[in-house]
Amino acid sequence: MFKPLILGLALAGCTLTLAGCGGSPQPQTGDDTMQADPKFIADEEAWRARRDEGLRKPDGWTSLVGLHWIELKAHFIGSDEGSGIRLAKGPPKLGLLEQDGERVFFTPEKGVAVTVDDTPVTGRVELHDDTSETPSVLGFDEGKGLVTVIVRDGRRALRVKHADAETRTQFAGLEYWPADPSWKIRGRFVPNPPGKTIPVADIIGSINDEPSPGAVEFERDGKTWRIDALDEGDGNLFLVFADRTNGHGSYGAGRFLYADPPDADGNVVIDFNQSYNPPCAFTPFATCPLPPPENRLDLAVTAGEKKYAGSAH
Repeated sequence: MFKPLILGLALAGCTLTLAGCGGSPQPQTGDDTMQADPKFIADEEAWRARRDEGLRKPDGWTSLVGLHWIELKAHFIGSDEGSGIRLAKGPPKLGLLEQDGERVFFTPEKGVAVTVDDTPVTGRVELHDDTSETPSVLGFDEGKGLVTVIVRDGRRALRVKHADAETRTQFAGLEYWPADPSWKIRGRFVPNPPGKTIPVADIIGSINDEPSPGAVEFERDGKTWRIDALDEGDGNLFLVFADRTNGHGSYGAGRFLYADPPDADGNVVIDFNQSYNPPCAFTPFATCPLPPPENRLDLAVTAGEKKYAGSAH
């Protein structure tokens, strides 16, 4: 899924103070022990700076310029209009892509400089997809262009990034709700039986059974709320949720949030100030998971990133 290697957004327009961008902090209905002290402010500033840096990287999510499904046995790739897979940016003829069962091979066009995993190649080479322990990265345009093979719902596609993508070079940054310590809430982790999965749809229409270690429960406005967590294999809790701000201040398809693993007593801290937009907010070529029905909160989470004001196309 989407680690905060996608962490990168500008502090755009909003000074990180409790009164920034107008308005006042929400009432202290979260953990009363968590005050807006200098460390809280510094931590939120540092998180936002990392988020901004990640999105602005040459290979960050704002550099995504293409998602091309591999439908045939062979495709010529390039920016030329006659290419079977036409690149938004890159040389007119990049090479030949071949599909053999579940394996994908690439042969570069003669005279075109390409690399695979930073090693120059001139002949046919296998491209390992993102289900492999060592996914391949095909580079072109002196490393500004990057191609990877991804698998979604049993289908293979080329994901193409380019450092010169307009979505990156014209990245507008994001606005945030004012950082509010009342939205940094101590909750409870409710574990699921080992091996539990939940169906998660994505924006391209696929539904996948994703491992769910348990749910996070927390109190807000006198009620108990629950978000089912996903497991990406590193022990952290990945929360994909929707709330009443979606389409009314925040991104319409929901937001993401990570939480550290629960402590020995099952306590977990959820900092909604660090909830962030999925890659689909910045590019039409991502394959973002959508919030499961159980994670659609009848609650306005007025914390974290707001809807992206720039163009995603």
